[in-house]
Amino acid sequence: MTGPLDESSFRSVRLCVVGNINRDIKTAPFPAGDHLFRDGESPLSGIHETIGGGGANSAAIAAGLGAPVSFIGQVGDDALGARLEQTLSRRGVRCYLHRAANLATGTTVNLVFDTGQRHFLSSHPNNAALAFDALDLSGLAGAQHLLRADIWFSEAMLFGGNEKLFQEARRAGVATSLDLNWDPQWGRLPAADIARRKAAVRAVLPLVDLAHGNVRELGEFTEARDLPGAVTRLLDWGVQAVVAHLGTDGAGWFSRTDSVVEPPAPVTRHVAATGTGDVLSTCLMLLQARTDMAIPDKLRLANRIVGEFIEGRREFIPPLA
Repeated sequence: MTGPLDESSFRSVRLCVVGNINRDIKTAPFPAGDHLFRDGESPLSGIHETIGGGGANSAAIAAGLGAPVSFIGQVGDDALGARLEQTLSRRGVRCYLHRAANLATGTTVNLVFDTGQRHFLSSHPNNAALAFDALDLSGLAGAQHLLRADIWFSEAMLFGGNEKLFQEARRAGVATSLDLNWDPQWGRLPAADIARRKAAVRAVLPLVDLAHGNVRELGEFTEARDLPGAVTRLLDWGVQAVVAHLGTDGAGWFSRTDSVVEPPAPVTRHVAATGTGDVLSTCLMLLQARTDMAIPDKLRLANRIVGEFIEGRREFIPPLA
């Protein structure tokens, strides 16, 4: 594959995403404080209802970049599930959704503080009940890259399902990505249970081409003191390369042969407060097959698109229809 590295590169890769789908209710940034723990009311400049779930968001982002993309997941047999599917389909995502009877489609309330920090209040019955046998793997047919997002939410997938999924991808010759996002159980369950959950993810890493995460997530998962230590452990455990979300330091790509960090693109205003990591990772998954292109060029293109998303010039996460 040859030619200049521009956004036309995204259209040549078919992506399949397996992960969470739910409604997100996002607040505009507002001051955090003890007043939130008392009776009262906090006026906000805006509240937005959008597609949610790392998997559904990543699929919508890929479609927004022009890539052919399929999404495999589970919703409840309810009106909210139908709205989510309709919204994704209108954005060009081919949906392969299992409709689970007697199960509600979930919602996350995303509190966004003016410090840049966030807090999520989540109820995900549909995502927690996802199992390998419910996956419509016809959505994987013809794909060149598979993203498994939201790995921590379903115990059936965590303990056995993810391994089966990655093995199916390997048999089909599909490159694989794993988003090592934050486990909501970290700091809540007993240490032995947390270790067991981490071990289940570690067991599938030899089947993973790209692992994605921010510095805090990678450090917590690997129990390393710093990013170099986290990257070393991930590579030793079998991952082929690590995509690191570095926030104000930009983005990094680390493998046995490459260690590249590119600063972020200049941003004149901050409109989008969430989803930047999903945008970055989706760009780099779609560019992974461009072996003829230098890694710094890939990172610079991804960072430019992330910057445009932050400034509100790109609407990748669709409002609910």
